[in-house]
Amino acid sequence: MLLGVNIDHIAVLREARRVNDPDIMDSLSIVKIAGADQITIHLREDRRHIQDIDVTKIISSSSLPVNLECAKSEDIISIVSALKPHRATIVPEKREEVTTEGGLLVDVNDDVLKNAISILQSQEIEVSLFIDPSKDAINSAISLGVEWIEFHTGEYANIYAMLYGNLSSSHHAISELKLPRKELIQRLSDEIENLENLSKYASDMGLRIAAGHGLNYQNVSEIAKIEDIEELNIGQSIIARSIFTGLERAIVDMKVLI
Repeated sequence: MLLGVNIDHIAVLREARRVNDPDIMDSLSIVKIAGADQITIHLREDRRHIQDIDVTKIISSSSLPVNLECAKSEDIISIVSALKPHRATIVPEKREEVTTEGGLLVDVNDDVLKNAISILQSQEIEVSLFIDPSKDAINSAISLGVEWIEFHTGEYANIYAMLYGNLSSSHHAISELKLPRKELIQRLSDEIENLENLSKYASDMGLRIAAGHGLNYQNVSEIAKIEDIEELNIGQSIIARSIFTGLERAIVDMKVLI
């Protein structure tokens, strides 16, 4: 199981004061020393955290592969194709969302998406689609010819949080989810089984599989057990823990768990 560390939230802290402190570049060597396998960043259209100059410097300086999450829009794809990260993960974006709320709507007739994939692959950039765990989405990803998919694990994380109390009940994604504990346990089991089955299906069909979103030190172990998932991308929980333990220790702790 490989670990990609999403360092976006270092930039979130920096942008709170709009100064260069903390300097996101200081994290690169620490992430490597701690044993992570990849740097993950997200260049959002509204540039709410990672900036263009960050992407340029990170890709040129990182000794680890860089996975650049991005929207399918033409201007963003143009930037990504010029910078040539190891991988581009195409994600959905809404300006009003706090974080990515679901997987990409994968439509084989979406000319914008098809063009984005074609441009990236022409520059020898691996392409991944960030999708909800469904067979239809997998089949569409296969038809579009991408190398990777990344399962959005938000539903799993939200149900887990409701069961074990590591997320506020006012959280926007689950505030209406008021179910008996027995039913929540069953839904969690069903979600894990669905991820297991779909991962095997996607792997058998030739896709490589990553997973991420909402994964933390409490809930990651069950996902890490799924053999056909070969990579987890985790950010917010690692950066949050690093405030108290330091970044290297926070990454090592996650590596031990997975």
